[in-house]
Amino acid sequence: MRAQSFSHVGITVSDFNRFVQFYWDIFGCPLVGASDTPPDRVRRFFGVDGPEPRCKIGWIRVPGGGILEIFEFQPQLASATIPWNRVGLTHFSFNVRNTQKWHAYLVSKGVECLGTPEQSPRGHWFFFAKDVDGNLIEMIDLRHMYYVLKWLGPIGGWLFRRGMYKQYYAPKQA
Repeated sequence: MRAQSFSHVGITVSDFNRFVQFYWDIFGCPLVGASDTPPDRVRRFFGVDGPEPRCKIGWIRVPGGGILEIFEFQPQLASATIPWNRVGLTHFSFNVRNTQKWHAYLVSKGVECLGTPEQSPRGHWFFFAKDVDGNLIEMIDLRHMYYVLKWLGPIGGWLFRRGMYKQYYAPKQA
């Protein structure tokens, strides 16, 4: 069994409308669906307690097909900064062209950026920005690797599983 493709990432947000507006204004990502969850399902499925717990769910489509699935719960817990070395999700990434222009654009829009674009040892450029709730977004320009990953990705995966990355696929010894 294999996964077909990447579908979405789920993000709990502090203010549904503000989050939707941010991703539309800054990245051109439209809200393509929204629904309200009944209190009994919020309690049962999500485990959120309260007299009348609520959850608004929305789907924001990113160019290229990915989805940001957003949840606004009531009542809410306070947000917390996630350290890089804590096991779990740390960020998501948008593929872009020209990180220098993107950095200047985001700064002009008042978006907090964590440093300027940097070049990795493999040649791609990237930097991190924060959305309205402080979620980290990596802005990455893979340059020629777009084509390598798109066209040679499946072949490379097959070769690497049998070669230089073989150790990661070997069964662990008990």
